[in-house]
Amino acid sequence: MLEKGADHFAESELVSVLAAQPLGMFLDYRAPEGGCRIGSYVIVPLGPRRVLGVVWGPGEGEVDVKKVKSAIRVLEEPPMRDEMREFLTRAGRYTLTPLSAMLRLATRAPGLELPQKMLKVYLPGHSAPDRVTDARRRVMDVFSKSGSKALMMAELRKLACVSSSVVKSLAGQGVLEEKGIPRDAPYPTLDPMKTGRALDGDQRRAADALCGDVIKGGFGATLLRGVTGSGKTEVYLEAIAETLKRGRQALVLMPEIALTSEFIDRVESRFGGKPAEWHSGVAAAERRRVWKMTGRGKCKLVVGARSALFLPFSNLGLIVVDEEHDSSYKQEDGVIYNARDLSVLRASICGAQAVLSSATPSLETWSNAKSGKYRRLDLNTRYGAASMPELKLVDMRECDKMSKGWISPELREAVRERLAKNEQTLLFLNRRGYAPVTLCRACGQQIGCRQCDSRMTEHRFKKRLVCHQCGETMPMPKICPSCGAEDRLAAIGPGVERIMEEAGALFPEARATVLSSDVFESANAMKEQVSKIAKGEYDIVIGTQMVAKGHNFPNLTLVGVIDSDLGLQGCDLRAAERTFQLIRQVAGRAGRAEKPGMALLQTYQTEHPVIQAIASGSEEDFWNAEADARKMAGMPPYGNLAGIILSSTIREEAIEVGRRLAREDAPLRSAGARVFGPAPAPIAQIRGRHRVRLLVMAPKGVALQNAVQKWVSGVGGSSRFKLTVDIDPYSFL
Repeated sequence: MLEKGADHFAESELVSVLAAQPLGMFLDYRAPEGGCRIGSYVIVPLGPRRVLGVVWGPGEGEVDVKKVKSAIRVLEEPPMRDEMREFLTRAGRYTLTPLSAMLRLATRAPGLELPQKMLKVYLPGHSAPDRVTDARRRVMDVFSKSGSKALMMAELRKLACVSSSVVKSLAGQGVLEEKGIPRDAPYPTLDPMKTGRALDGDQRRAADALCGDVIKGGFGATLLRGVTGSGKTEVYLEAIAETLKRGRQALVLMPEIALTSEFIDRVESRFGGKPAEWHSGVAAAERRRVWKMTGRGKCKLVVGARSALFLPFSNLGLIVVDEEHDSSYKQEDGVIYNARDLSVLRASICGAQAVLSSATPSLETWSNAKSGKYRRLDLNTRYGAASMPELKLVDMRECDKMSKGWISPELREAVRERLAKNEQTLLFLNRRGYAPVTLCRACGQQIGCRQCDSRMTEHRFKKRLVCHQCGETMPMPKICPSCGAEDRLAAIGPGVERIMEEAGALFPEARATVLSSDVFESANAMKEQVSKIAKGEYDIVIGTQMVAKGHNFPNLTLVGVIDSDLGLQGCDLRAAERTFQLIRQVAGRAGRAEKPGMALLQTYQTEHPVIQAIASGSEEDFWNAEADARKMAGMPPYGNLAGIILSSTIREEAIEVGRRLAREDAPLRSAGARVFGPAPAPIAQIRGRHRVRLLVMAPKGVALQNAVQKWVSGVGGSSRFKLTVDIDPYSFL
């Protein structure tokens, strides 16, 4: 469509607009007063509403021209760049996502259509106060300490501990100057010439290689593989510095919001200013500012979650995907995509470098590096004086059978040794809450969710049962909801809260805390707790998988993995890979400073190949074995998969549509693909909707998307029915 007309459209010319609404089509409008360009963000009428859209090209003219409405106005933002429109188009085509849904991802900043507002700020004036009070003196001191930086009323009141009337009276006397500044202000300039930490050996060679790629320009993809604590962050900070020197923008994606606080401090130390943040914990006004400033080139570095990939960068030169193996980069609802893979796509379109950083890379990235598609840089030693922790297996079958609890005698003794040395311990169990099952000892019934086909998890801190599928909660019952028996309900199995209870009984003198995503009410509360742990305010940390995601706790020297076998259960395609990555990552939290570290892995399967690979550190042997197994099975990354999820409030409807699809599979067979199923999903009901799955499998190189799209295009159903396509599925639930 783009080739049909010129870049600019005069007032009243027909233009084709893609609206960020679930329409599945382009709409023709007349260009607004003053005209518009391809890529212009416009407000257009859609029925009784006014919605945001983007001019995608010249109008098709297939409707009565007299009935075509005019676009209302053009936003005062740079038009969406050609490369961004290409990125959304190709990403949507790959994931089989409507383009309008891709546009919603790229415009998810509140209030984009609102006009620019001004904020009141205060600066030192040129007059003296008529009298000096303690409150007024505190206000003056704030400015002397801040270097006369402009401050908003709320900031000034908080820093000086005064009321707004004190500030206003000083402004009225000319002691302070009141000014208006744009609400969406540019971000502070970062100084790439500042010197970072000294690097040597592998770190220096890797940094020089990445900087060389940035200097050369163009697209490239690199796997930066380094053992935990090897200085990967310092290496890619050098690449960021080189990117900034060349006037280009950089994006760092992180898998966990709590990681951003420590990283932002490192950025500020390295470049003399803070980057922009983009994640769910950022206030709406700040997200709008980030969106606008990235598009205008007034924000040079963004640190964010996966959705930051869809910001409108004007000159993107580097994308870093930190902990690239992490499964949280795969969005599982709404638009289903993998931010790791789309990062490489976006970098290729805009001529940027993509750096995928991990101590335990995904098999997909490892395979791309082995085939030569990506370059690989290795950091084999820890940064500075730190050394890799000693890993030791604890065979739970040989532990004292009379011993109660989940912390083995060997681990207990190791914890006591750390407490005596004033060092920290991490007890890791990847299971939230107190217990995964609540069982009635009278009738044997396990309390399940009323909306889902899953058990309720006891959260004793909150005194509630919680469904981890849909979020349904209920108070802890005193009688069995099935048989009515009293005092017969029992918590079965451990979660982190139960390990906290056991640790409290074993080590009553220790300061212990739980680090789990459901314990905190906000992202800021989570960040604050991580900061306290890093400062040594706790002796024992009991955590879920979020503790494995790049945290640096200098005084933590012991990691105890409570159940190393937990992730090996079930039929997950990536069970071995995920277990290997998770335990290697969490073990790597120990001994990251001068003090040596140790990791004790409690297991009932010491002979399991994955457990042996973790303990021996033979990573390449593990990846080669895993790759060979996947190749033999034709599974990713050596084959293609697509998951089809059918759901309905009527179970029979989902099953019948699944059977019809399985019968009418000619488009798949003609493309060389096979379909398996239908079968009830492992969790067959979520939020009252019955779920049926089909799995499409095809050899590498098959145009699977085209075949799947043709196959499902004729699927109908009632308003109760929904079909979801998941290309490259990560979860099979």
